[in-house]
Amino acid sequence: MTRQELINQIKEKQSFLCVGLDTDIDKIPQCIIDEAKQHDGDDYLFRALCEFNALIIDATAPYCVAYKPNLAFYEAYGVDGLMAFEATIDYLKEEYPNHFIIADAKRGDIGNTSKMYAKTFFEQYDVDALTVAPYMGEDSVTPFLGYEDKWVILLALTSNKGSHDFQLIEDTQGERLFEKVLKTSQQWGDKDNMMYVVGATQGKMFEDIRKVAPEHFLLVPGVGAQGGSLQEVCQYGMTKDCGLLVNSSRGIIYASKGEDFAEAAAEASKKLQQEMAIELNKAGIIR
Repeated sequence: MTRQELINQIKEKQSFLCVGLDTDIDKIPQCIIDEAKQHDGDDYLFRALCEFNALIIDATAPYCVAYKPNLAFYEAYGVDGLMAFEATIDYLKEEYPNHFIIADAKRGDIGNTSKMYAKTFFEQYDVDALTVAPYMGEDSVTPFLGYEDKWVILLALTSNKGSHDFQLIEDTQGERLFEKVLKTSQQWGDKDNMMYVVGATQGKMFEDIRKVAPEHFLLVPGVGAQGGSLQEVCQYGMTKDCGLLVNSSRGIIYASKGEDFAEAAAEASKKLQQEMAIELNKAGIIR
């Protein structure tokens, strides 16, 4: 998906919501587990993961522009989990081809290894974007940038407590490590193929991000269950093209553990979409 196609979807949907598919078999509703066991007995895992994801996707698709399955929640279940990840990607591409698909895998290794990771996600799975850790530098990132209309989403300033251990370390000129990542990485890619992960809990720090990366899209986790403020993110991080994909995972997909889980997910995503429409209108992006 190109940058302009993504912007068009944001305007059309009046939303910059990304739904995180962090599907945990221990958290999905019991009704899904019971139904899967009726069909497949002890081999219920694949069916349960796929069915839950499909119902969540169907419920939330009208209110979001992107989905972000987190690989850890699929790799944890071995072959069944990886098959469910692939089936979920296939379902999205077949049923909702205009939605942006992010594989949240946080890959990043020496060049030859990164080349194979890129082949996996951009050729085998054919997703739109992949999260990448930049710590090993240019040759660990550039193999992902050789694919047309595909995106690298670099970790920059994350929302977890431990982010301060390294990301805010200053050099002798007072430049912080996350700022070094932003500046240096713009020599490898540009606003048309590179985004950055910036946690919603960073608040006013979005001003500092925008000084260094004024036009790049930011993938923003941490709104909702992690306590990040959508309004604060928009106040300091929104651009004339929106420039934001705000992710919510647990707050949407686990909005209910009962049989009404899909309806609850739809309602939670609709509420966020309505708040986003207000912010887009305030910024003059939609009317």
